[in-house]
Amino acid sequence: MIRAVRPGALVALAALASCVGPPAAMSPPKPSPPPPPALVPLQPATFEIEGAVEQGGALVGTAPVGTASLTFDGTAIPMAPDRTFLVAFDRDHGPSALLVATLSDGRRVSKALTVAPRGWDISRLGSLPKYPVPSATFQRLRPTELAQIAAARATDHASDGWRQRFIWPATGRISTNFGSQRIYQGGEKGAYHSGTDVAVPSGTPIVAPADGVVILATDQPFTLEGYLLMIDHGMGLNSAFLHLSAITVKVGDRVRQGQVIARSGASGRATGPHLHWGLKWRDARLDPALLTGPMPGG
Repeated sequence: MIRAVRPGALVALAALASCVGPPAAMSPPKPSPPPPPALVPLQPATFEIEGAVEQGGALVGTAPVGTASLTFDGTAIPMAPDRTFLVAFDRDHGPSALLVATLSDGRRVSKALTVAPRGWDISRLGSLPKYPVPSATFQRLRPTELAQIAAARATDHASDGWRQRFIWPATGRISTNFGSQRIYQGGEKGAYHSGTDVAVPSGTPIVAPADGVVILATDQPFTLEGYLLMIDHGMGLNSAFLHLSAITVKVGDRVRQGQVIARSGASGRATGPHLHWGLKWRDARLDPALLTGPMPGG
């Protein structure tokens, strides 16, 4: 049996339906948090070095990141802004050396170096005395000459020549090697040969082995060195060119690698025309062949 719906009830149902809204919208899902950044391992505080770790050699190094100061065998060593530096080993340096970097946070990083020994040309002249008696002229002039050389080496110029691969200032036969030494009558040792002699005719052009600044150019020959030219390559490294016949640059000039700077000769105490090239870093005398490589054509 079908019951009739009262009109009032229909109105109530309609009102009820009008109060019901559309289905509630779904809330968007919350985004997942980003993954934590990958941990980058700290770079070890280490030295990087390149060069000849042997008697008479030199090396260019890079100090650890954050280095505030640097020492080599206990002596303070300057660094370039990119933390590169130069150190070298005298002909008679001992078997070991030590680099120590002090970081800005106070930590210290050290690197021990094993310095390879070298064999040297030794000539025994048992029938000859060590020195002839020096003349009065030599004794009068020599102190002033030595003072000029020392004053030139004491200057410091901004040059990046020390970073370069050096070239030979003259090409020819090597007549006397660096480090060679004579032993005279009674076993007395002469001073070892502090540079490399290149036998070339007088007047041969001499070129700069690396960039630098002229720190000494004599206008009169010295008693031993003759006409002497010296160039500062920066970081305490300098070249000396002896027995010249002419010098074509002056003190204060900036020279470039390969530029003609002088002419060879036989001035001073020399038995014939040749170039004596000496290299020195601070108080250490160096073997030029370790900075240049073999003589071209040799």
